[in-house]
Amino acid sequence: MSSIRKSVLKLALPVTVSSLLQRTEGILSIFLVGGLGAAAIAAVGIGQLIVFIASTIITGLGAGTTVVIAQLWGAKRNQDAGDAATHAIGVALISAALLILIGWLGNRPLMQVLGVADDVIAVAGPYLDIVFLLFPITILLQLQVAILHGTGDTRTPMLAMIGVNLCFLFAAYPLIYGMGGLPALGINGAAWGVGLAETVGNLVLFIRSRSVFSRSTSLRSDLLGSMWEVGMPVFAERSFHHAGSLLFAKVILLYGTVAYAAHQVGLSIEAFSFMPGYGFAIAAATMVGQSIGAGKYSRAKLEHWETNRQAAIVMAGMGLLFFFFPYALLRIFTTDEAVIELGTMFLKIAAVAQIPLALTMVVGGSLRGAGDTRFILNVTLAGMWGVRLPLAFAAGYWWKLGLIYVWCAMAADWFLRMALLLMRYQSERWREIQVIRASVPTVSNDRR
Repeated sequence: MSSIRKSVLKLALPVTVSSLLQRTEGILSIFLVGGLGAAAIAAVGIGQLIVFIASTIITGLGAGTTVVIAQLWGAKRNQDAGDAATHAIGVALISAALLILIGWLGNRPLMQVLGVADDVIAVAGPYLDIVFLLFPITILLQLQVAILHGTGDTRTPMLAMIGVNLCFLFAAYPLIYGMGGLPALGINGAAWGVGLAETVGNLVLFIRSRSVFSRSTSLRSDLLGSMWEVGMPVFAERSFHHAGSLLFAKVILLYGTVAYAAHQVGLSIEAFSFMPGYGFAIAAATMVGQSIGAGKYSRAKLEHWETNRQAAIVMAGMGLLFFFFPYALLRIFTTDEAVIELGTMFLKIAAVAQIPLALTMVVGGSLRGAGDTRFILNVTLAGMWGVRLPLAFAAGYWWKLGLIYVWCAMAADWFLRMALLLMRYQSERWREIQVIRASVPTVSNDRR
């Protein structure tokens, strides 16, 4: 059991750090363009939102890639895992070409639909043109991370993200403000800085991942089918969750600007508990996927429960901070007492939901490692669209209740998801799911 405990930490901690660094890259972009004024800040902010939406499809592909490679790697079918990695990169590049076209044609109309001011659109439009031009670099970075996670390597992606942040910091500032003989490109310099930094990150990842890739030129419809079956429900699940979050924010806006500010600051603070939760979820998906691939179901169950235990301890600790020290945490982000007062209420509710949130993330990770992504999609629909949104709209629009009841709807969502996922795992129906086909010819080529 001690070896499993060490393996969980070895996988989860680097993913947690990587998640923090990915968030830091976006924060640095906002920070570096701050000297250009409010329009520049708003342009980069709305640009990041649009890119995040566009990246959702890659999230699904990345999840499918990680699970398929993890199971093949666990089964010691390394040649097949290499084929899966090569095919995933090919699909990613095709997707990138389509997203470039959609991004160029659609970014300005989308900003107009969202009600973005004309002066912000004038700045954000050229910025997004560059971002989408460089989108293949971003997508390759995400896919190489997914591939290495499938092999159980989370340390290299962490090192790559450290390099990305350092390169961005040193490249973007001179490009934005014009230093060292470089022209002042404004926020466009931030876009080019991201491209340069992520190119470095890709090189770091490729040095490690090149031994994984296969040189096979034959089309493997079986592997593409497996990645599709696992990844598309993840894409749909993330899309429905994000759409629901936008509608939930619409209810919060009924209570005014201060309420919405408190909600956003509260989410920013709560995000620091999401990061270790995400790390443990990736650890669960990788370890369970590899054990299932090796036919070691008893070990997969031990890894599942150990990952849940560690995640619950860490996130319960975060919950205690949220509950007993909300004022101190909120003061880091704002000095507005009205926002702090409402934000305190948000963090206390979030504190109660930390263990359900931890178990939801990690049990979901274990089920994803088994390929049971369709059930996770159904759980998201039940929680977000069957509980959170109906209760929030009833409290905000129909019954005119206080904001606390709207936030309680969010907590109820997480409790329901936790219960449904735990019941699914206990039923062991996930053992019946076949992600990788036994009929696929294997080649003995252990490159671990």
